[in-house]
Amino acid sequence: MPIRKKGFRIEKDSLGDVYVPNSALYGAQTQRAVDNFPISGIKMDFPFTNSFICALGLIKDAAARSNKSLGLLSTKKANAISRSAREVWQNKHNEQFPIDVFQTGSGTSSNMNVNEVIANLSSKRSNIDIDPNDDVNMSQSSNDVIPTAIKVSAHIDLTQKLFPALNILIKTIEDKADSLKNIVKTGRTHLMDAMPLEFQQELSAWASQLKNSKKSFDFLEKRILEMPLGGTAVGTGINAHPRFAKSFAKELSSLSGGKFKYIPSEDFFHELSAQDTAVQVSGELKNLAIILLKISNDLR
Repeated sequence: MPIRKKGFRIEKDSLGDVYVPNSALYGAQTQRAVDNFPISGIKMDFPFTNSFICALGLIKDAAARSNKSLGLLSTKKANAISRSAREVWQNKHNEQFPIDVFQTGSGTSSNMNVNEVIANLSSKRSNIDIDPNDDVNMSQSSNDVIPTAIKVSAHIDLTQKLFPALNILIKTIEDKADSLKNIVKTGRTHLMDAMPLEFQQELSAWASQLKNSKKSFDFLEKRILEMPLGGTAVGTGINAHPRFAKSFAKELSSLSGGKFKYIPSEDFFHELSAQDTAVQVSGELKNLAIILLKISNDLR
């Protein structure tokens, strides 16, 4: 028998026993990830990862609803999972995500983290045994959950934070430009006086730059809405219902209040093996940062 440690319980997995804090909703696989990857000290519960944890909760909620509608998961289990997943996507259990942001390449640790948290919450409340793999992770794999979470979390941050702020900035600059109409100033090139122009004309250039950046984001948003979930381990959709991907996208759209129309990816093999869209979003964020720096330097 393993020695008992105060403040810890013993969980078991295929590798044997592991000590887990009594207060933890997660289980053995999460604890092993904590022990195996003490790399940066930046954990998944860090504020800038809130949207990623939220995305994982949304995915598990929509997946449970899909599995219920397809007759793969009992109503009682599905409802219990959905209720617990909702608390995760509402960021009510962020302290239960202690894994380092640098972890296994496919994000398996974080996927199992959310599976274990939701399974433990659901089991306690429903008084039935809900398994993190067989029930919470039904029809899914870390290989399609994590790419989906990357897209969903990016979409959350873009639509809830960046786009509203960008729209306000564009309108503010345009309003200021209108108020300065017909006011002439000396243009500047190479930090020297040049030809005259109106203040409105100078400010309109800034607004145009920002509008062009927003157009690029609008194009990328369409690609972000294409969901990798349904490809499972390698893109073939093995161990998932043939209609799961379409059902999941529909349920995820419903959880957004109908504001966004998520759709299944046209090519799961591409979505699971590459992160082109994420790279493009990153590139446009860098471009926007350069635009803002340019405007700041013009003002200076």
